[in-house]
Amino acid sequence: MQRIGEEVHVDTDEARAGSTPHIVRYVLLVSLALAIIAMSAVWITRALSERPANGWPVTAEQHALGG
Repeated sequence: MQRIGEEVHVDTDEARAGSTPHIVRYVLLVSLALAIIAMSAVWITRALSERPANGWPVTAEQHALGG
């Protein structure tokens, strides 16, 4: 804390009465990565299960008709 005339200048950490470790940034990044992995796994397994026995991909018309 510095006193210049009648003004008081306080550092950021002193004004907050603590420090900011940036842990929220890491939690958000890990959560985003896990969400992308989970959604990709669901999408890929669903796409693989849609293939009929002959190995050709299912068309939109076949999917609409149920198989």
